[in-house]
Amino acid sequence: MDVLSWIILGLVAGVVAKVLLPGRDPGGLIGTTLIGIAGAFVGGWISARFLDRPISNEFYDGPTWLAAIGGALVLLIAYRILFGHSRSR
Repeated sequence: MDVLSWIILGLVAGVVAKVLLPGRDPGGLIGTTLIGIAGAFVGGWISARFLDRPISNEFYDGPTWLAAIGGALVLLIAYRILFGHSRSR
């Protein structure tokens, strides 16, 4: 995948993660995209390391998208645990 594909994947994964975990999180569009891109890396690492399922470099590969969204969810949860942001705020 090229850089533009990673940005699009990150944006969509970050938005989906924020929809699944609503709450007050900082960042706006750029923060959401960065969470999604970092989540794609985290999700790919988790998938390859613990699930023995390496992620392909195809943009339209379903497991790639699921790993990116899952990784973004992990990062959002970790952020809320570390910095104390909750849904009630």
